[in-house]
Amino acid sequence: MVPLDPVPLPIDHVLRGAPDAPALIERQGALDYAAMELAVARLAGWLAAMRFAPGARVATWLPKTRAACLMPLAAARAGLIHVPINPVLKRAQVAHILADSDASLLLTQPARAGTLEPGDLPATCRQETADGAGDALPRSTLDPQTLAAILYTSGSTGRPKGVMLSHANLWLGAVSVAHYLSVTPDDRVLAVLPLGFDYGQNQLFSTWLAGAAVAPLDYLAARDVVKAVERVGATSLAGVPPLWTQLLDAVWPEDVAARLRRLTNSGGALTPAMVRALRARFPAARLFPMYGLTEAFRSTYLDPDLVDRHPDSIGRAIPFAEVMVVTADGNAARPGEPGELVHAGPLVAKGYWRDAERTALRFRPAPGFSRQGGLAVWSGDTVIADTSGLLRFVGRDDEMIKTAGHRVSPQEIEEVVTAGDEAREAVAIGVPDARLGQAIVVIARGAAAAEAALRARLKRDLPTYMQPVRIEWRDELPRNANGKLDRAAIARAAKEQQE
Repeated sequence: MVPLDPVPLPIDHVLRGAPDAPALIERQGALDYAAMELAVARLAGWLAAMRFAPGARVATWLPKTRAACLMPLAAARAGLIHVPINPVLKRAQVAHILADSDASLLLTQPARAGTLEPGDLPATCRQETADGAGDALPRSTLDPQTLAAILYTSGSTGRPKGVMLSHANLWLGAVSVAHYLSVTPDDRVLAVLPLGFDYGQNQLFSTWLAGAAVAPLDYLAARDVVKAVERVGATSLAGVPPLWTQLLDAVWPEDVAARLRRLTNSGGALTPAMVRALRARFPAARLFPMYGLTEAFRSTYLDPDLVDRHPDSIGRAIPFAEVMVVTADGNAARPGEPGELVHAGPLVAKGYWRDAERTALRFRPAPGFSRQGGLAVWSGDTVIADTSGLLRFVGRDDEMIKTAGHRVSPQEIEEVVTAGDEAREAVAIGVPDARLGQAIVVIARGAAAAEAALRARLKRDLPTYMQPVRIEWRDELPRNANGKLDRAAIARAAKEQQE
């Protein structure tokens, strides 16, 4: 088991396996730890030869290629800040991230580069469609509090915002997860989550810190995951509820299902029925439900031994995290009393990139009764603790839509819907859905005859997970006393129709 050492190092020191042990298993072949170290060093040298200023942002818009896996470490070693872009995003979202981060480099593929339009790539941003190898750089000696990555996540309003993560944030997150999951050098972790997500990145770091092997996978169907588990001998799999639903519908040879000894869930709660189904399908696997925020990486996990008795719990704080339930008056909530989940400690990010206003709203001083103090993340999520300290998620205070493991900003969808001539106004909401967690419904002011044209445009301009399952057309939309769209009334009406 990885020891709980609270002293962080630069994240490129995370490669800790035996030199001849497998570290990365992917389409180009397998890299052992010695080859992985050299590949990171030479990719860092390639970046250094571009002579970017220290702390310059370098973006990747890639599927799970070797370069996508190496770049988080190589950029850190070169003294740069990595900006991973989810490969399912379309050009408009990519253009926003490149401009907002003021990226100096975009590493992508020719096909993706071909979708960019004039003006999408900032004038100061260099584009490369293949990585290179330069003189090998030694391991970084940077202060671990230096920024290492910016991960873009949607907010409750507006476009995606960049969460600033230091080397220490990433390092201690890797130590924490590798420790409580008990990852060992003989593990093989099948990495199916996007590398632009906090837990997607952590799949790499926690695996390598434990000296195990990671096998990144881009999949189209559940059967691709089944085949990959068999092909690489996977022992550990992280997923989100919609993926588990697909995997439970897939055909699993008994010997393949029995190879998995660890399942970890994030991005939405597991239902009791899903817990029972996963137990039956993967009898040798320990199941770890988890709750997290990009702004603090991960807050809680539930010990697998407690899952059957407490299937609706999100557990207790992970190592290094202080998680509190805070009432509206700033006091500690009593057992059974709802309050806001507040996370303090060294996993708390450094705020939002170049966004002091939104940083001040989410990152605020910890409450007076906090043990660790300092800056805390006020989640906006309501939870309840029982008498044993186990937490249960109650609800979200914002209007975020959580669909297929993604947190989606309604405003981001609404801006695209109203960018054309089909709809004059629009509100996007999430309605309960058994497979997705929430399905996206758009209520638009306009004529239903325009739906085909709108659908075609949305298919072009939004990624698949942002596509609405239903568009409802209205002559008028309700407004509140201030003349603004009454989002609460619209959401209630749409959910009643869903029922």
